[in-house]
Amino acid sequence: MFFRDRRDAGQKLASRLAAYADRPDVLVLALPRGGVPVGYEISRALHAPLDVFVVRKLGLPGHEEFAMGAVASGGVRVLNRDVFEQLNMPSNVIDAVTLREQRELERRERAYRGLRPSPDARDKIVILVDDGLATGSTMRAAVAALKQQHPARVVVAVPVASPETCQDLRGEADEVVCLVTPEPFYSVGLWYQDFSQTTDEEVRALLETATRPEPAHAAA
Repeated sequence: MFFRDRRDAGQKLASRLAAYADRPDVLVLALPRGGVPVGYEISRALHAPLDVFVVRKLGLPGHEEFAMGAVASGGVRVLNRDVFEQLNMPSNVIDAVTLREQRELERRERAYRGLRPSPDARDKIVILVDDGLATGSTMRAAVAALKQQHPARVVVAVPVASPETCQDLRGEADEVVCLVTPEPFYSVGLWYQDFSQTTDEEVRALLETATRPEPAHAAA
């Protein structure tokens, strides 16, 4: 057991990201839902804005667990070209799946963010946060989608990850910070004392709190 809960994990992870504190070009984007409590603590420690980066897998019809690609915040679609070439997937099928998942993505963004606009990642140092990485497929999709928004730097930051996934992501992001990489890994939740599900209400509350100006005495 390494962490009491996601907030404890975020506080510990923030200490490894101290070099990014108090920089106007840093943006913390958390993968909902579990990444948001972690990202909230990082954003507070670094005095950086926090938002969500929603990713939806494009599942193969009839075999939805098999990813054809993903859609992400900002209207970005990432496609797995190898899948299309192997399966000769018609473009109208891909477009139909994309439309369905894009609608669900937009619904979730409205639920979490309300009327606030999506953040602009262009030329920013973006810290992508989740509560842990097992296979890393969602984070890989997030990195690929985020790169299409032309950030200055993409930093993947997680409290715990499998050693193989952490290493593999180093070839895709500019920097990868995995606080602990236990071997054997088993699962993300094993390394938390409290790994209860993060609710939509908690995500909304944390995002709303993060957008409020921090009182001067709170920084102490």
